[in-house]
Amino acid sequence: MKNLKIVNAEFLTSAQKLADSPTPDMAEIAFLGRSNVGKSSLLNSLTKRKSLAKSSSTPGKTQLINYFNVTFKDYAEENSNYYARFVDLPGFGYAKVSKSLKKNWHQNLTDFLEQRPSLQIFVHLIDSRHSTLDIDKSVDEFLHHIKRGDQIIINAFTKIDKLKQTDIQKLRREYPEGIFISNLKNKGIDKLEKKIATYLFGE
Repeated sequence: MKNLKIVNAEFLTSAQKLADSPTPDMAEIAFLGRSNVGKSSLLNSLTKRKSLAKSSSTPGKTQLINYFNVTFKDYAEENSNYYARFVDLPGFGYAKVSKSLKKNWHQNLTDFLEQRPSLQIFVHLIDSRHSTLDIDKSVDEFLHHIKRGDQIIINAFTKIDKLKQTDIQKLRREYPEGIFISNLKNKGIDKLEKKIATYLFGE
């Protein structure tokens, strides 16, 4: 049985739109969520790199698609590395972004999500304290609408350390397939890493 762990992650490039993106030559995992959902913190925790993904002090300011090359090592087998690419998408739904910018920004995101052939996994980050917002429901519906047969959607609920235990249990019942994450307490990170690795590279 494979025992895959992320051992290296490096920034590759940024793109404004699909046409600027690197060659789709390996499996990609897209991370998307509302501004300030904890996406940068999650990427840093997953890759064990404190400042790989930089969070903006102004929510909604980061409008580029950022690509990171990631290496997984199989500790059950010598000299076996596997490669994938993490894609950090701009946060959506921040009110202070101008309407014209928001239109272009959302179009670029939509093009990427619908048309990127190497995209295998959507990781939709949802703030566990606000799990029923219309914008997240719309994104979830959109992802299910465009999802190909070779793609999966992972709902990752962030900031569970800010919830009471009873609220976490309720959320787990409502979303039995969800992954529940606290970057602060390093909870759920290993589970997300394993789910990604298993889907891409098998058991």
